[in-house]
Amino acid sequence: MEATLTRPADHRFPSAVMSWVVLAAYPLAISLAVAFGTGPNITGPATVLPVLVLALPALLLPRWPLVGFAGLLLGVVGLAPLNITGVVGFAQAVVLDVAVAYIAATRSRLATAGAVVSTLVAEAAAATLYLNADQSSSYVNVLIALLLGVVVAWLAGTAVRQRRDYRTALLTQAAAEAVTHERLRIARDLHDQVAHSMGVIAIQAGVGRRVIDTQPEEARRALDRIETASRETLAGLRRTLVALRRSDSEPATTATTGLAELDQLVATTEAAGVRAQVRIEGEPRVLPPDIDLAAYRIIQEALTNVVRHANTENCTIIIEYGLPALTIEVIDAGRGGVDSGTGYGIPGMKERATLLGGELTAGPAPEGGFRVHATLPVEPA
Repeated sequence: MEATLTRPADHRFPSAVMSWVVLAAYPLAISLAVAFGTGPNITGPATVLPVLVLALPALLLPRWPLVGFAGLLLGVVGLAPLNITGVVGFAQAVVLDVAVAYIAATRSRLATAGAVVSTLVAEAAAATLYLNADQSSSYVNVLIALLLGVVVAWLAGTAVRQRRDYRTALLTQAAAEAVTHERLRIARDLHDQVAHSMGVIAIQAGVGRRVIDTQPEEARRALDRIETASRETLAGLRRTLVALRRSDSEPATTATTGLAELDQLVATTEAAGVRAQVRIEGEPRVLPPDIDLAAYRIIQEALTNVVRHANTENCTIIIEYGLPALTIEVIDAGRGGVDSGTGYGIPGMKERATLLGGELTAGPAPEGGFRVHATLPVEPA
């Protein structure tokens, strides 16, 4: 634990020391530059000192942008009386423009506005000291060039900041959408698990209550079915909660629910009073996990609706293993009806199909009853 806590400090130590050394050396560098500076034809140490006056504050920009920028302004104004022209004078303007772009990209709009104004003032003052009064045309041209440089730097830094803000907004939106999709997926799974089992439990509880006095054996069977359905529901909920509590560092578990459990689902539905006949068309094959789970959940929700609303004792499940899609139909000959749009079952089935690139329709069948038809695209092996 001690090594973990001290390691980041060790990595930061050289950077902090370097920044303080640069900050301490800067006043000495600018003082020596002023002391040794003699004009445009400087020699000896004076040729290096103006470069240090530019480089030292630039080194402070990543750690202390405003401090480094203030040092650059001080250097431009402080070296102006030396009448340093040529490469050093051009480098002063370029480095200061780069600092303006950096401030615009990393700091607030208020700090950027202050940097732009102070840069214009400092460069105008330096140009006034550089040029003589009789060079009015050159003076105007220099001011225009300096103004254009500052404006370009400001626009470049602002563009970088806006691009970064836009990228951050996209990432935030994508994260919010991912959370929403995951929340809806969990809600659909919980609805499908609980709605089917609770429908079976409610029907069996009603049967047991009615026959408990006259047919104790039938009441006992109803209680057994209630126990089986409740245990299956608790197991499914436990799997869901375990998946939700799993940390990102733990390996993901593969969902086991799919069409392989269709026989058990049919048996549970039959215990609720509805006999489902399964018809397989085509050659069964292994499906992708998401397609397998969606197919099972669609059939489960369709059977739940048959048990709760159809008022019939029979229904048919047709599964067609075709290419490029898996087709599912659940048809009953009950009282039919229309989708009221107030529940979550049919919208949840449609969402499952749509998320996988398929489609689902649910409504009264032409010959009577109710029909759920879904197609789920399956890539060829």
